[in-house]
Amino acid sequence: MKVRQLIGYAALAVVAAAAVWAGRAWLAPAGPEPRPPVAGTPADLPAAIAHGEYLAKAADCVACHTAQGGTPYAGGRAFRLPFGTIYSTNLTPDRDSGIGAWSDDAFVNAVRAGVGSHGRLYPAMPYTSYAQMSRDDVLAIKRYLLTLRPIAGEPPANALSFPFDQRWGMAVWNLAFFREQRFMPDGSKSVEWNRGAYLATALGHCGECHTPRNTGFAMKSRDYLSGAEIEGWKAYNTTADQSYGIGSWTDEQVARYLSLGHAPGRSSASGPMADVVEHSLQYLTPGDINALVVYLRSVAPVAGASRAGATIDLDPSAARASNAVLPGSTLAASGMSRGERLFAGDCAGCHQWNGVGRQTEYATLVGSHAVNDPSGAALVQVLLHGTSLTVGGRTQQMPGFGEAYSDSDIAAVANFVLSHFGSKQGTVTAEQVSAQRSAN
Repeated sequence: MKVRQLIGYAALAVVAAAAVWAGRAWLAPAGPEPRPPVAGTPADLPAAIAHGEYLAKAADCVACHTAQGGTPYAGGRAFRLPFGTIYSTNLTPDRDSGIGAWSDDAFVNAVRAGVGSHGRLYPAMPYTSYAQMSRDDVLAIKRYLLTLRPIAGEPPANALSFPFDQRWGMAVWNLAFFREQRFMPDGSKSVEWNRGAYLATALGHCGECHTPRNTGFAMKSRDYLSGAEIEGWKAYNTTADQSYGIGSWTDEQVARYLSLGHAPGRSSASGPMADVVEHSLQYLTPGDINALVVYLRSVAPVAGASRAGATIDLDPSAARASNAVLPGSTLAASGMSRGERLFAGDCAGCHQWNGVGRQTEYATLVGSHAVNDPSGAALVQVLLHGTSLTVGGRTQQMPGFGEAYSDSDIAAVANFVLSHFGSKQGTVTAEQVSAQRSAN
C-alpha cells in the first residue's frame, strides 16, 4: 500500500508541473456567509466555557498541534508518513512564528482551504473535513487561540523526499480530491442527527482516521468509517455493521466509549483514539455526545477491508474454566506456551485470566477489538509502547514492554492473548513486530 501511495503522489506531482494555473490560492470569502443552524456551540454548554474553546476541543486542534511533552498549541508534533515527516504548526498568538499577525481571512483560508503562510498545506491537516465548518466557528476558534500565551519558535522543517516536498503539487491533489463545500443540513433528518453529522464530519473529522485511503492518500468515500490504520494503530470500523462495526453496541456503550474511552464489554480507547478522547471527546456536552451516537447509528454498514471477525462476549463474568488464576507453583510444570508464561508473569496481575480488569475496568480485555483482530496490529502497538488516557483528571495507564521484550516475545504474547481472549488464531510474527517497532 505504501508503494502505491508513493506512485500516486509522484503521478500527481508530475501532472502538477503542467498545471501551474491551478496553483492559485482559493481565498475564503471576506463577508458574512450562511451559517447552518446546527453549527456553533450546543444549548447545554455551561456559561463558564468560552465558545471558541469548546469548538477548538470539538475540532481536536490541540492533539495535533502539540509536540510530545511540549506546550499546548505550540506545534512541532511529528507525523510520519510513507514519504517523509511533517510537523504541525504553531497556533499560539506569537506574531512571528504563530498566528498573532494573521488576518481573519488568512486563518479561515488555512483551516478550510488548506492554504497557509508557507503555501499549500498537506492533507495531514484535515482541511478536507474542516472545509465544512462555518466561518463563524472557525473565527471563534481563532479568537480563543489569540487568548493563549504566545510561544515563540518555529517547528522543525518538514523532511519530505522529492517530489513530495514541492507544495505546489498539492494544487493538482486538491483538484482531484478536494471539494471546498460547507456543511448542508439534511432536511429529512432531525436537528439532533444534523448536529451529530456536523460534529463528526466538519469538527471532529472522524473520517480522516477511520476511513481507508486511496493511492492518492484521499479518503475512499464508499468505505466511509469502515476502518483504517493510522500511525501503526487500528482505527476501527464505526459504521452500523453488526459484525465489524458498532451496530451491535448499545447506545450507552457508544456514548461511554466516546466520552470516557471505555465501553463495558467492548473496548477501551488506546493510541490515537485515546488522544481524541483525552483532548476532545470528554469535553463534549451530553447533548453533543448523544447527537454523535444518533449520527453514527445511521452510517451505512460497511464490513471494511480488515475483517477482524470479532466474537464479543457481553458478559465478562462468563469466563471459561481455563481462565482461573493458576497457582504460582504450577507455572513451570503446567506446559505453558512461551506467550502464556509471559502473560502470567507480567499481564495477568492487571488483566486477570478471565480478561476482567482487576484495578480498573479499562484493563478489561473481554470483547476488545484488539484481542479479536487476528493481525494483532493494535495489540502489538500497546505491548510495544503502552498506552495512556486521562479522563476526568484520572489517568489510566498501561506500560509498554518494548524495551524488556524481544520481537519474538511480543509476538508470542500477542498470539496467546488473541487465542485466549478472542478465540482467534493469531498471525503475529517477529518480523511484523520489528516493522511496527521501527515505524515509531
